[in-house]
Amino acid sequence: MPRMLPAPSRRATAVCAALAAAGALVLAGAPGSASARTDPAAAPSPAVSAAVGETSPQVIAAMRRDLGLTSAQAEARLVNEAEAGADAGALRNALGRDFAGAWVRGATSGTLTVATTDSADVPLIESKGARARVVPHSLAALDAAKSRLDRAAKRTATRDAPVWYVDVRSNAVVIRAVTSSAATSLTSAAGVDPSLVRVERTKDRPKPLYDLVGGEAYYMGGRCSIGFSVTKGTQQGFATAGHCGRAGTATSGYNQVAQGTFQASIFPGRDMAWVATNSQWTATPYVKGQGGQRIGVGGSTQSPVGASICRSGSTTGWHCGTISQHNTSVTYPEGTISGVTRTTVCAEPGDSGGSYISGSQAQGVTSGGSGDCRSGGETFHQPILPLLSQFGLTLKTTGGGEDPGPGEPEPGGTWAAGKVYAPGDTVTYGGSTYRCLQGHQAQSGWEPPNTPALWQQA
Repeated sequence: MPRMLPAPSRRATAVCAALAAAGALVLAGAPGSASARTDPAAAPSPAVSAAVGETSPQVIAAMRRDLGLTSAQAEARLVNEAEAGADAGALRNALGRDFAGAWVRGATSGTLTVATTDSADVPLIESKGARARVVPHSLAALDAAKSRLDRAAKRTATRDAPVWYVDVRSNAVVIRAVTSSAATSLTSAAGVDPSLVRVERTKDRPKPLYDLVGGEAYYMGGRCSIGFSVTKGTQQGFATAGHCGRAGTATSGYNQVAQGTFQASIFPGRDMAWVATNSQWTATPYVKGQGGQRIGVGGSTQSPVGASICRSGSTTGWHCGTISQHNTSVTYPEGTISGVTRTTVCAEPGDSGGSYISGSQAQGVTSGGSGDCRSGGETFHQPILPLLSQFGLTLKTTGGGEDPGPGEPEPGGTWAAGKVYAPGDTVTYGGSTYRCLQGHQAQSGWEPPNTPALWQQA
């Protein structure tokens, strides 16, 4: 149900953004952007308390353990990250082709930095309360270079250069390689200007984490983990990793009871799949948190680089870290996958397919990684929004409601509940045009006029 807040102010706008990222509805008609960041030393206002109250205590507890935060810092961080996502989306639209990425930093994510290729943009960035960084390469140029590496990887051996991604903080395309020559060969084969590339040496060779409410085990010969509950029309099921099974593969649940069948699966290239379950299983809007507590899934707004993120898996349970990069490519022994997100969260075999969540917002399903949860490591997750869009699925959320049928327009506009929107997409609603600020799957109650953290009136 909608959660209404007091009349708008600069602080209230920040809370509105946090509410959207917490899966609640923000105040209709609140002004566009906030420049103030939450002060972790200050006592939270009732409005801020209401915003972070939408996040499960289990998320806060895991952030305290894995990120070394106090409860107040964890709550402040979630509010700041939600606000930063909206501000970064608005600035991305305003800067256009000058935009070179955005990220948050600090214990409470209190600092948003936005990069641009034009120094004339600095006053605009700073007017939004963000720090400006002038860099030589736009995000579009770096994304284009990475796309060339992706194409080259289809015809070039990348086992010794297994990971590459756009790193907005260093304004470069980073290739993580076992040998420098492997990175050089990939760069040359792609025809990418070496000045765009930074090479990092690594000993790690990531692999899928084989060995299935989100995070619980399922079996299909081996063991993987459930990602998020989904629906397709009246059919219930769950999203998971593509490497866990192929279309037609039968699954059983954590209790070894017959569960369902893989309907579609992509791996390598991407690492996405979904399983349709039988009538004995009911899809729920939860993932498994610390100690088996259920964490509510409020939506699917993508969090920015640097944001906190937690993972649930059937081997190692509940762990948190931060988002390192989006749009990463990684080579496993089975082939290369692209478009995954790199994180500092640990995982181990059997966690594959499990849930990644920021606050209450679904982020993706575990693909693979390196290291372990004893000595540390890194993981990659398949973002949830491309998965939902690819298979025409609707994420099950605590907002409830039936599958609205993706793509069906709302009366009086082109906005549609169930449709996946990317930053920059435009829709009409109620006679006005809106531009998307943050990627998400629309749901009833998140209409553009109600969610200024997600939509900006054009």
